[in-house]
Amino acid sequence: MIKEIVKSHLNPIEKYVVGFADLSGLIDKQFGDYVYGISIGRKLDDEIVDKIKEGPTLEYYNHYNEINKELFELSAAIANSLEKRNVKTKIIRPTVTTEELDTKYSDTLRTELSHKMVATRAGLGWIGKTDLLVTHIFGPRLRFTTILTNTPLETESKPIEKSLCGNCNICVTACPANAANGKKWNILTDRDEFFNARKCREKAKELAWEKLKTNVRICGICVAVCPIGTKKMAGGEAGLAN
Repeated sequence: MIKEIVKSHLNPIEKYVVGFADLSGLIDKQFGDYVYGISIGRKLDDEIVDKIKEGPTLEYYNHYNEINKELFELSAAIANSLEKRNVKTKIIRPTVTTEELDTKYSDTLRTELSHKMVATRAGLGWIGKTDLLVTHIFGPRLRFTTILTNTPLETESKPIEKSLCGNCNICVTACPANAANGKKWNILTDRDEFFNARKCREKAKELAWEKLKTNVRICGICVAVCPIGTKKMAGGEAGLAN
């Protein structure tokens, strides 16, 4: 029932990926018994993303915000439908504000729950070398939201526990912050071992001011240059390296 309700809200379904995960033992105790996750990814517009290989554009910034807003509203609608059927939910917002990252999360640049972690446990993708969630079909060209529930969910795909980026270093080379060292992720590898989130954030601030004249933290270059999920790669998987 839950899966059918969730998928009925994804319109058109072709723009989304969705998965279901058991997060028992993997998330903070503050979430109590809400240890089942619904991961929803919304595809970004290819034409907009293709234009940010040199840095963020105003069009990308607006699109980024619009998709985050859309995902939050979608999460609320799904949660409302589930609550009507006595399925309890907790919504994890698609993103946090610049102010929150500068204050509440400034020490570690980590929030209470990672959308990317939920997506990997749902089998939707893996963590790339610049700490992006990379999916087979859309590559990293998505934004994600998460809905937690305490109602058990049957998973549809096995969790993905290691990188499928192979020897590809396109995003590593393109990163203007030099924030990635090329090491591949797996579930035993902490983010800080392969990616410097603070360097990324500082460069994103610089680029946003240079390109947009606004005090935000947005870049997107690694999203644009990743070959997986682009139109040139049939089905996305042709971008995988050995």
